[in-house]
Amino acid sequence: MPLILTFLMTLLLTGCAVMPASTVCPPSPSCPTCPVCPVVEPPKPEVKPLQPAAWSDLPDWTSDDPLPAFEAFRASCATLVKRPLWRASCESALTAKVGAGDTARAWFEGQLQPWALTQPDGSRTGLVTGYYEPLIRGSRAKKTPYLTPVFAPPADLIVVELDTLYPELKHLRLRGRIEGRKLVPYHDRAAWTVQETQRADAALLWVDDPLDFFFLQIQGSGQVLLDDGSRVRIGYADQNGHPYRSIGKWLIEQNELRAHEASMQGIKAWAVANPRRLQELLNVNPSMVFFRELPAPRDGAGAIGSGPPGALGVPLTPERSIAVDPRHVPLGAPVWLATTQPNSEQTLTRLMLAQDTGGAIKGAVRADFYWGSGVAAGNQAGRMKQRGMMWVLLPRGHLP
Repeated sequence: MPLILTFLMTLLLTGCAVMPASTVCPPSPSCPTCPVCPVVEPPKPEVKPLQPAAWSDLPDWTSDDPLPAFEAFRASCATLVKRPLWRASCESALTAKVGAGDTARAWFEGQLQPWALTQPDGSRTGLVTGYYEPLIRGSRAKKTPYLTPVFAPPADLIVVELDTLYPELKHLRLRGRIEGRKLVPYHDRAAWTVQETQRADAALLWVDDPLDFFFLQIQGSGQVLLDDGSRVRIGYADQNGHPYRSIGKWLIEQNELRAHEASMQGIKAWAVANPRRLQELLNVNPSMVFFRELPAPRDGAGAIGSGPPGALGVPLTPERSIAVDPRHVPLGAPVWLATTQPNSEQTLTRLMLAQDTGGAIKGAVRADFYWGSGVAAGNQAGRMKQRGMMWVLLPRGHLP
């Protein structure tokens, strides 16, 4: 007690005051030894995700032939023409006589205007990854080596669209299951492994490689080459409601792989070398996708022809479709993408179409580049983790 009283008396005699850490208090000339309180600046307001831009802001805008993007946009109008935002643009696209090069570019410049996609802190650079349509092997019956089941959305998966109660929560939903009188989180990947045994009779298909099927879930769709020689396409139907977690990042954190090794190819090599830890690795990502079997047009050789349908409901176009966050980029919108080739510094600037979404695609400056189907497309997608900038093209006069 005497020590405390002495300390308080010293403060009073020197004229110093004890101030909260959050209080702004400049040093007093009469008390040069008093602590200086830090200046707490108010947080800066977040920058709006869409900022006005000019055509001259788009890097290499005149270097790309936008005709493939125009044709993809016109094909999308089967769906977009029903949406007020795109009705006038689609009516123009469906009747316009547009050719390659400057003609197609002039149509975009006449109908649309660019907006720079921007991060909340004002920066304009974000992550660009790649995806593709895998081809895996399977069977309609469970038998060796087809032991990994593919499921449709289970009957006990409950989906709550939040915007039906709160319009400001558009594009957000809850998923769970009923336990007693409560809605609880749905089974994560680890818990679902137990459910697979109990629900085996409900499986759509059986495939031969759990890791290949895991990557197909991340892509959202794929083709299955059945043991009778036929092919089917499966597409995203729903998800278990758990957030996506990268198994590549986990392997880096566990010092199992270095950053440049954590590609799809590197992860597969690790799994081959560590077969007993495969399920441990897969369970790192609690998110899980359920599928539906899709009708698919065939090419002349009997293989599946056009790309899988994206979230917009139209077939994806290889190297012209991207997945985006629809909270910031309207589905169907043309997007000028300025990035680099996979694992390279070579420029990749191209007019793309926002035709898909993805569980890991969050934020304004974020895109997933669709490379197409098959092994070559998979190699490109697996190596793509680039930085990039994006400009969304919206109808003239529309203010986001």
